[in-house]
Amino acid sequence: MDTPMTTFSEGPEDPFAVRRAASAVLDDRGTVIGWSERAEALLGYPPKEALGRTALGFLIDFQDEDVVMDALTVCVRDRGWFGVVPARHRDGQRVELGCRARAITRGDAVCEWFLVAAPAEEVIQWERDRSVLDGLFRRSPIGLSVFAPDLSLLRVNRAISKFSQIPVEQHRGLHVSDFLIQRDSDTVERQLREVLETGRSSIFTEQPCALRRDPGHEMFVSISAFRIEDPSGRILGVTQTVEDVTERYRARHRLALLNEASARIGTTLDVARTANELAEVAVPDLADCVSVDLLEPVARGEEPIQEVLGTVRRTAIRSVLPDTPQVMYPVGRTIHIPPESLQARCLAQRRPVLDTHQEGVTGWLPEDPERAERVLSLGNPSLMVVPLVARGLVLGLLSLWRWQRSEPFEEDDLTLAAEFASRAAVCIDNARRYTQQHDAALTLQHSLLPHEVPTHPAVEIAHRYLPADDTTGVGGDWFDVIPLSGLRVALVVGDVVGRGIHAAATMGRLRTAVHTLANLDLTPDEVLSRLDDLVDRLAAEQEPTDERFPQIIGATCLYAVYDPVSRQCALARAGHPPPVMVTPDGQVHLVDLPAGPPLGLGGLPFEAAELELAEGSLLALYTDGLIQARKRDVDESLADLCEALSVPTRSLEETCRVVGDALLHDRPTDDVADDVALLIARTRVLPKEKVATWELPVEPTAAAQARTLAGSQLTEWGLEEMIFTTELIVSELVTNAYRYGGGPIGLRLIRDSHLICEVSDTSSTSPHLRRARTTDEGGRGLFLVAQLTERWGTRYTRDGKTIWTEQPLLATPAE
Repeated sequence: MDTPMTTFSEGPEDPFAVRRAASAVLDDRGTVIGWSERAEALLGYPPKEALGRTALGFLIDFQDEDVVMDALTVCVRDRGWFGVVPARHRDGQRVELGCRARAITRGDAVCEWFLVAAPAEEVIQWERDRSVLDGLFRRSPIGLSVFAPDLSLLRVNRAISKFSQIPVEQHRGLHVSDFLIQRDSDTVERQLREVLETGRSSIFTEQPCALRRDPGHEMFVSISAFRIEDPSGRILGVTQTVEDVTERYRARHRLALLNEASARIGTTLDVARTANELAEVAVPDLADCVSVDLLEPVARGEEPIQEVLGTVRRTAIRSVLPDTPQVMYPVGRTIHIPPESLQARCLAQRRPVLDTHQEGVTGWLPEDPERAERVLSLGNPSLMVVPLVARGLVLGLLSLWRWQRSEPFEEDDLTLAAEFASRAAVCIDNARRYTQQHDAALTLQHSLLPHEVPTHPAVEIAHRYLPADDTTGVGGDWFDVIPLSGLRVALVVGDVVGRGIHAAATMGRLRTAVHTLANLDLTPDEVLSRLDDLVDRLAAEQEPTDERFPQIIGATCLYAVYDPVSRQCALARAGHPPPVMVTPDGQVHLVDLPAGPPLGLGGLPFEAAELELAEGSLLALYTDGLIQARKRDVDESLADLCEALSVPTRSLEETCRVVGDALLHDRPTDDVADDVALLIARTRVLPKEKVATWELPVEPTAAAQARTLAGSQLTEWGLEEMIFTTELIVSELVTNAYRYGGGPIGLRLIRDSHLICEVSDTSSTSPHLRRARTTDEGGRGLFLVAQLTERWGTRYTRDGKTIWTEQPLLATPAE
């Protein structure tokens, strides 16, 4: 017969109850004379096999005989016994039983033994549960109360007695309202009544708790409650646990205030606003009144002077008092701190001070006795003064008062105020330093950007530059219009990665480099290749810098060259948005231009494209800040840009305004904002009557022929006074082309505000200016040219080179 499985109840039910325990009766010789059904279920022996047999003969294994005999000896001696004994099941298995034995005597004085047994596991668990219950009422630090259905107390443990200051035995029959103030007792009884009615337990409900004998001392407790019932389901009452969590609640409250301070302090890079945020966080959760006073230089956004700590400026106040102006100095007031005051000691020692003797009030009496008396009239204030220190420098101080609360400030409050001040000081210092750096960066950037774009005969220009939002820093966007030789013009727009003074400085270096490269008359793709090398070198120079100086690792650029004589426009871009072209009849399209890698990647080629632009065409160059608005994608922005440019007859200034209205009305103002640079050019074409071009044979007579042609053209233009000088220039340049060049020689004269002379050949050799010695027979040609002209230079083309000169007009030419 198998041993039946034991079923355990959820609660500490007595395993020796009649319906659960096995029972047997032994006579004084140990013979079984009584056997219950539960005994048969537990050990497998039916009554007919158990009755009349000696228990030691069939219930006890011979291996356990010593243990059983020891228990029997004690049982006989004490007339009873309780413990665990091994027994043998009918199938031979060993069974541990919790057994309780009691001696009983019949009327004839015969002694018999009544045995009650249950599985040892159930008995041990029941004893453990009883021990736990006893510990809850005698030794548990958590309060335990048992209430009757009418919510009167039946029993409490010692923790509740310690809390209520009433002996344990005197709680019976009392109600919670007998020792808690009404506000808190109503909350407790409402919770208990809900548990009684619904049967749903309440778990860890926190609430304030104040005793009637000391209502000013507020505690916080965590309460749990559950309904108690008998096995039949009859409601017996409700049990409640109470734990004092005052310190935990205050610590959590302080942590919540710190988290709130982290989120609310320093939302802007403004000194005054940050000081106000500090005051707003501290009142009313920590203090009744708060003032933030900064050193005079800090309030002005300057470096704090540590040698002079006696004068501060009131920067922010916050109070729950209705008459704050009569008690506190107003914002903006300069305050001289008395040397004997608590504030002076705080600044001098650079550590928080907790006032326990009203020194913070009386210390101001010599300075302003009337105001100090008004402070004293409010009651006995509790005061904390905390220095605002960042980077080892004192910036000011934070003063906190408490009038309306019964509890004065304590050390934990001082620690919390110090955390507030520490975080606020860093934010204030960052705001102060940011203001300085931002002003310096703006000044640098404005000094590096062109203030006025020069007028040029090749194009009509309009431009817009919009810096990033003040909170995001200065960017590295720039634009340029650079006059080139032969009345050509270079249009440039670029964007340096990053923001701040380093981006502005890098932008200035790149802009200078572009001017230098433009003066070399390089092609657009060659200009970008040289810039790519420069950016790579700049990035390498910045690698050793720390986190405060982020590395500028790249830039984008669009470079275009327009020739008003040929109407050709050569363009190349390095990771930059493509330009937009508008024909005179209003057709708009993005220029199909190879994208090219951003500057700074290195090793990748750039490709140029050439367009022929009709007179009056518009070319719009811009940075990505114009099209990368947060509320729409780039394709939509490009479509809006094309739409805004689609009326070429508008003035360029009006066109710039329309573009700004279309694309910048929903421009983000947070840290995703970027600089915006926009450059719009309307092309012009030089009239044919202002250009004269000839091709000369490579013969010794080429120089003479060139002088004749130049003289005739100048006479036609009414520039007779310039004939001699121009013939000399032309002669020298053509002679050099004949001697050192190859192929046909080209001669071109252009008349505008200057007289431009260009001589071209198929050679790529570069002429050099040098000062000839007295014994040299030659070498003076270019020297003479340089002396006779305002500017001269060389530019290279696919077919060779061109040497050009510029002379200012000596007289107004006849039209």
